Amino acid sequence: MPDDFLMRIDSPEFTAMSRRVLEVTALTHRLNALAFDDEEGKAEVFAQILGRPFPERATIYPPFYTDHGLNLRLPEHGRVFVNQGCTFLDYAGITLGARVMVGPKATFITSGHPVDPADRRIYLTGAPIDVEENVWIGAGATILPGVRIGRDSVIAAGAVVADDVPPATLVAGPKAQIARQW
Repeated sequence: MPDDFLMRIDSPEFTAMSRRVLEVTALTHRLNALAFDDEEGKAEVFAQILGRPFPERATIYPPFYTDHGLNLRLPEHGRVFVNQGCTFLDYAGITLGARVMVGPKATFITSGHPVDPADRRIYLTGAPIDVEENVWIGAGATILPGVRIGRDSVIAAGAVVADDVPPATLVAGPKAQIARQW
């Protein structure tokens, strides 16, 4: 997967991605129906979602949602905590560093559509998200495509992050504003 992409919706790549989305939707449904204390069952389903064993020191509380799973990278040996109700739309890639903590209902989105109305139903766009070590992401935060969050930073609850965050920085604010008109 390239860092940034533009994919035609009528392409073989999109068809393959769509098949994977259906597979993973069924897997997350199974995951989210398991008993909370069924650690073995959760690890088994997560391995199918991720395409590799679930890291021992990672904790993800269901319900959990993802559209692809294969491009969600968790550290092998560093602790990661993801609270319940989080969504990881990871087709373009999401990397979480060691000691990252994610609050409930946070959303990570790596794909979208062009702004131009003529292109919106023709293409899918995307870019990876990279969250460096020791980052805390608050409840309900939304991280958008192409964002890098620097080490030791904090994303406040409800923040919408559309730009890179330097290391050791607190960002906050969900305010939408007019960016352009057509």
